[in-house]
Amino acid sequence: MTSAADFLPQELTIEALRRAATECRGCALHRHGTQTVFGEGAASARVVLVGEQPGDKEDRSGHPFVGPAGTLLDEALAEAGIERATIYVTNAVKHFKWEPRGTRRLHKKPSEREIDACTPWLLAEVSALQPRVVVCMGATAVRAAFGRHLRLADHRGRVLPSRVAAHTLVTIHPSAVLRLRGRPQWHDDYLREHARLVAELAQLRGWL
Repeated sequence: MTSAADFLPQELTIEALRRAATECRGCALHRHGTQTVFGEGAASARVVLVGEQPGDKEDRSGHPFVGPAGTLLDEALAEAGIERATIYVTNAVKHFKWEPRGTRRLHKKPSEREIDACTPWLLAEVSALQPRVVVCMGATAVRAAFGRHLRLADHRGRVLPSRVAAHTLVTIHPSAVLRLRGRPQWHDDYLREHARLVAELAQLRGWL
């Protein structure tokens, strides 16, 4: 059984990892994604934000957090007093998993096997960057960092030790906030969850 560990380069720098990740065949997702979407950001970043997987726009562009969830993340970071240019953003899974719906490609949740297969890239990224804190946004990122036994809802907003980093903040993915817009009478729920996400991200100012 293969995983990303079989494709890691000898030189574990961010640039070497990024080049090597383009050839990753550690799980079947590479057959369906347009390309590997690796992390991006400041090489001296003290904060690493980890999302779940690329979306449709990220898959097409090759850059993380450039779709609607990325726009909301930028807004939340700005409200929290954090410049995105000072941090590093990546995903727990580096290929877009999707299913067709007419002419659209809809997000499909990665399996545990796919998350585990891709986790060596995340571990190597964090090891190369040596940030002060890692932020896990969403259940897939939490699964990659903590394994199977930690529920996001039980620990949201807390900083805990994980296999990724000694200080790991647990929060929701911005897309979870966006999805509230599709519910009846969504406005108050949306504002509440947006404000909560901003407050959780504001904790990061103490690590910058």
